[in-house]
Amino acid sequence: MGQRRLPSTYQTLHEVIVQRSALDFERFARELGSVDREGRQRALAEGREYPTLERFQTLLERLALKDDGLAEQLTQTHMGLLRSTARFHPHHAEVLRELRRTVRIGVCSNFSHAPTARALLEEAGLLSYIDEVVISEEVGIRKPRREIFEAALERLDVPREQTLHVGDDLKTDVQGAAGAGITPVWLTRRVRKPDEALRAYTGPSPAHVISDLNQILGLISSA
Repeated sequence: MGQRRLPSTYQTLHEVIVQRSALDFERFARELGSVDREGRQRALAEGREYPTLERFQTLLERLALKDDGLAEQLTQTHMGLLRSTARFHPHHAEVLRELRRTVRIGVCSNFSHAPTARALLEEAGLLSYIDEVVISEEVGIRKPRREIFEAALERLDVPREQTLHVGDDLKTDVQGAAGAGITPVWLTRRVRKPDEALRAYTGPSPAHVISDLNQILGLISSA
């Protein structure tokens, strides 16, 4: 049986640890993997966010290592790696610029480190076109729970019956938005086999299906 493939970030994170401790990579990877699995299971079961900083604080406790700012250093290292690999389509800024002429725009995202979420939007040239950013780490609740959608509606100060939520995950985005009385739009650009995914899905159907964000312009103009 082949070895389980580890996330590419593990090696870089271990390099941060060994500046403080002679901890071997195998134990580090084993404990971090365990923390990650437990965090995902808890987030799924409770619908609550598991912040990245808390993830690394838990890891250091398991490893019996003093924090002294190390959890924050690991958080910044991990998020720096994520930011370096994030890619946005250049035309998305133009789409948002056009939309903002007539509608209010919000981001409602499951993300475990809110400063990085905002930095990614800023670096992509999108933040200036967005009226409100609602991040699960800040509200403590993840999609598809209704509360995070309610928070977005409240901050945007818009009626739910006139609101579209665009997302690529059928459960978190489509089911979550529908449960909050918001019109769900399923974005399939990154979905490998949309037809198969839709057949396997048992929740509320998306009101609209689009393959690129620019198609939202047509939905808005025809509304």
